[in-house]
Amino acid sequence: MPDSFLARLAAENWPFSLECLPPNSYMVGGAVRDALLGRSREYWDLDFVIPGEAVKVAKTVAQRYQAGFVLLDAERQIARVVFPNATVDFAQQEGESLTTDLHRRDFTINAIAYHPHTQAIIDPLQGCADITAGILRMISPANLQDDPLRLMRAYRQAAQLGFTIEAATQATIRSLATTINTVAAERVRVEIGYLLANSQGTPWLTQAWEDGLLTNWFPNACIQSFAQLAAIDKAADVLGENWPQLGEKFREYIRDTIKTTWLGIAKLACLVNSSPELAEQELLELSYSRAETRAVSAALKLFPQLTIQDMPLREQYFFFQAAGDVFTAIAVLALAHDTPLEAIAPFIQRYLNPNDLVAHPSPLVSGREIMIALKIPASPEVGRLLTEIAVAQAEGKIATVAQAINFAQKLVEIEN
Repeated sequence: MPDSFLARLAAENWPFSLECLPPNSYMVGGAVRDALLGRSREYWDLDFVIPGEAVKVAKTVAQRYQAGFVLLDAERQIARVVFPNATVDFAQQEGESLTTDLHRRDFTINAIAYHPHTQAIIDPLQGCADITAGILRMISPANLQDDPLRLMRAYRQAAQLGFTIEAATQATIRSLATTINTVAAERVRVEIGYLLANSQGTPWLTQAWEDGLLTNWFPNACIQSFAQLAAIDKAADVLGENWPQLGEKFREYIRDTIKTTWLGIAKLACLVNSSPELAEQELLELSYSRAETRAVSAALKLFPQLTIQDMPLREQYFFFQAAGDVFTAIAVLALAHDTPLEAIAPFIQRYLNPNDLVAHPSPLVSGREIMIALKIPASPEVGRLLTEIAVAQAEGKIATVAQAINFAQKLVEIEN
């Protein structure tokens, strides 16, 4: 085994000591596969098969290192230990031997085991050969049928690794496609999220739809919808080349706790109903979060506004107020729908300039200051006055606190 492989999996790099593992424990899954591929990880995601009492081993590790402990499956004896820079899963060996356990997995490239005590590789299904060939091959149709989410994982892993799906495996996926509808929407959504996050996922997401896996999840999508995903990727490249800061934002998650990127929001907008209200309802039924559904709805509603020529500053102000952080998705969606780059550029420059008062208002006064100065009670009127002050400031009509209060006073007098 190459020294580089051993170095990537060296126990001294783990967040816990090798001595915590029973002698007949094996590392399996993605970490072994990625080490064989030469892929490095900033965050460790390790899986171990333990011959017995896997949960007890996990608890011992968690207690010793004061790490987080999560019982994932009491019946199957699977537990997780969470470190600051790693997640480690401990699972009880399924069957009478390690070989039996490996035969129950999804694809051959994920059915390779590494024995850290002896540094031996156990590869009963020739997964190493498939890694060398760049092929994703099922272990058996029954294994895919046992957990239909594995059907979507095939496309996600092919995209992530740059692999092809072996012909018999893809044929089996097609024959089992309708079984994906029995999987919880939350689990399917995670796999879709990976494929939406970058251009490598687009052809595989398209293939998954053509193979019948996404019909139930995106009933309004058609072949043109998936062609639009490629247009989104191209538009993102153009915008990223012209404004690298915007390119970075495409890769950011919309929330720390929501693993959908802004690029993913723009792509979701291509797969759902073009009506913002209907799209929002459609995504809620797929168990997308409120933040995701509202972002897609805002993108669909607002991107056509970027075609308006010579939009007044007042209207630009309200556009940016409505867009917020969704602007990133709005811009790439507009370009993908053939809005000229020169029409979008002024909006992008405003958005990327933190001192631009149209895109990023800096309040001159607070609502309380307005209430005191004008001797008016708390009411929606106060909010309206603050909005008018912000618009006037963006238009360059006022620039000081005194001017803001005087401006508000005149508005009240005119209306009264």
